[in-house]
Amino acid sequence: MNIRPAQATDSFALISLLTELGYGDTESLMNSRLQQLIDDPDEMLMVAEDRQTVLGFLSLHFVPQLALAGDFARISYFCIAEGERSKGVGQHLLQHAEQLARERGCNRMEVHCHESRIKANQFYAREGYSESPSYRIKQLA
Repeated sequence: MNIRPAQATDSFALISLLTELGYGDTESLMNSRLQQLIDDPDEMLMVAEDRQTVLGFLSLHFVPQLALAGDFARISYFCIAEGERSKGVGQHLLQHAEQLARERGCNRMEVHCHESRIKANQFYAREGYSESPSYRIKQLA
């Protein structure tokens, strides 16, 4: 298995994986969003592949902090293909992301995972992630 930065040619695989997460109809915005994330120096969009087949992806954002010494990294999207789950791909990809965050001066990682994603939350708990007390959202549009 190889972990590498995402490329524009990964768009079909990413659309498929996002559909597995419940995000349908991403085709119309994929190319522009994908390029935006690839070009962003504070983003690392990476894929795990085996024999040129994308098995999963992780989108990682690096966030500088004003009042704290260490920055933090936030996972915004993370998906392993249905048939590849529970084979170590996700763990390997997550560990790679954590190492990148350390290299960027981050001293913590965060991920927001809806409570309905039971297996994903169990995975994060096994990997040492604990619940944080509050998360609030306001729709702007």
